[in-house]
Amino acid sequence: MNKLELINNLKEECQLTKKEAAAIVELFFGNISTALAEGDRVEIRGLCSFFVKEYESYQGRNPLTGETVRVAPKRLPFFKIGKELKERVDY
Repeated sequence: MNKLELINNLKEECQLTKKEAAAIVELFFGNISTALAEGDRVEIRGLCSFFVKEYESYQGRNPLTGETVRVAPKRLPFFKIGKELKERVDY
């Protein structure tokens, strides 16, 4: 399922206009993105959680030349599946 399919399903289930459904989906994902950008954890009970992992700088290697390079510190978003969703998928 992609974002457009999610919008269409929300429109049908809740008898909304496509514009209203799109606004709800954008608001939902926008708030998750904003929270992660601020370093907060987002947890949707029974479904999943999103969090940010921080990595320190380290020495890496250019695979093409073999040259040692410094990799800058970074923050990456991660997704962790919830127990109920895991059980539902693996029934």
